[in-house]
Amino acid sequence: PQYGLVFDAGSTHTALYIYQWPVDKENGTGIVSQVETCTVSGPGISSYADDPAGAGASLKPCLDEAMKIVPAEQQRETPAYLGATAGMRLLREQNSTKAEQVFTEVAKAIGEYPVDFHGAQILTGKEEGSFGWITINYLLETLIKFSFAEKWEHPQDAEVLGALDLGGASTQITFQPGVTIEDKNTSAFFRLYGTNYSLYTHSYLCYGQTQALKMLLAALHQGSPSPQQIAHPCYPKGYQENITMADLYDSPCVHAPSTPSPAQVLMVMGTGDPTACSSAIQKLFNFTCGANRTCGFNGVYQPPVRGQFFAFAGFYYTFHFLNLTSQQSLSDVNSTIQTFCKKNWAELVETFPQEKGYLHTYCSMAIYILTLLLDGYKFNEHTWSSIHFSRQAANTDIGWTLGFMLNLTNMIPTEALEHVKGQQPSLWAGAVSFIVLAIV
Repeated sequence: PQYGLVFDAGSTHTALYIYQWPVDKENGTGIVSQVETCTVSGPGISSYADDPAGAGASLKPCLDEAMKIVPAEQQRETPAYLGATAGMRLLREQNSTKAEQVFTEVAKAIGEYPVDFHGAQILTGKEEGSFGWITINYLLETLIKFSFAEKWEHPQDAEVLGALDLGGASTQITFQPGVTIEDKNTSAFFRLYGTNYSLYTHSYLCYGQTQALKMLLAALHQGSPSPQQIAHPCYPKGYQENITMADLYDSPCVHAPSTPSPAQVLMVMGTGDPTACSSAIQKLFNFTCGANRTCGFNGVYQPPVRGQFFAFAGFYYTFHFLNLTSQQSLSDVNSTIQTFCKKNWAELVETFPQEKGYLHTYCSMAIYILTLLLDGYKFNEHTWSSIHFSRQAANTDIGWTLGFMLNLTNMIPTEALEHVKGQQPSLWAGAVSFIVLAIV
């Protein structure tokens, strides 16, 4: 088999995906499989703005792991890619020189290994959304299928699936709308296996989970009667933490008040009030649309959602924690979240001792996801059942990395595959011998 390596350099962490595929197979579907995934320890590469060499060094343990998996004689032909997403988009906005330095060090580190490195790049939001869509539809064989008649065919009855992705710094929605896309900035066109796909895709920067929670905390701080204290309705009652002004206002997604004093310490106290939490989260969005225009939020054009959707990454992890990934009805989802959000801190710590690091954020994340899906992307109680919360399809992680690699290695041809029926060489030899003997 041949191998391919893709680093997903997200805003909060980096992961290395190792893929393999048989070299003698037709460029079909369901052939590329995920062999291994390695999580890089430490934060995302954008966090190394002041220590670029640290970003490169952080990747080495996973590269060492990959070198144990890919046979030595194949390493030099193994394509390796690094794609960075919204964390690096934000760093580039803040300080493009620092972003370049991080990339230089990352490329230097990967360049020390005997792989065919194709460079590090920042994906656009549109690419991130589109490649996630390609990954899901490739894995679930909605683009092409090997039929019983031993032909590669475009499945007539298969509807392509939409993709919902939630990262740390951005969120993406991608689907085939069934109407003409009115805003060319939100359209992506692909020709895959002889079929044309016109997709709606948009990425909302700053609306990933980490940045959204930061925007929420900043809004609560700016609306707080006491400048040193923040009452947080989404955090459980009895939970307390201290945060400095510098940490709260360190991102371009969050606009600092006119006179921030960076060293000032703010005390955040949970009040465990899901209704107040929901209305605070609503204020992070602008849901009004211009005249004669359907939109998602913040005035961005979006046609009505259509078809089945896979919701992965942050959508999956929060709902998996709350046991909500089994196609529960919207009313069940709502009541589960309400019940969870009313529990106090002591109760939660006792029930989930192993989750202590993120435990205080699950209520705000769950309410944020509901707000994003229902008010933002305009799903409703009828279309809710079309959302499937999943981490994997066909034993492979869902995300943009597989679609990205398939695209760059030209593994999905634009034209339909020919019907090629092959037989084992031994069968041919046997058949030829038989014919020769028969003639003799």
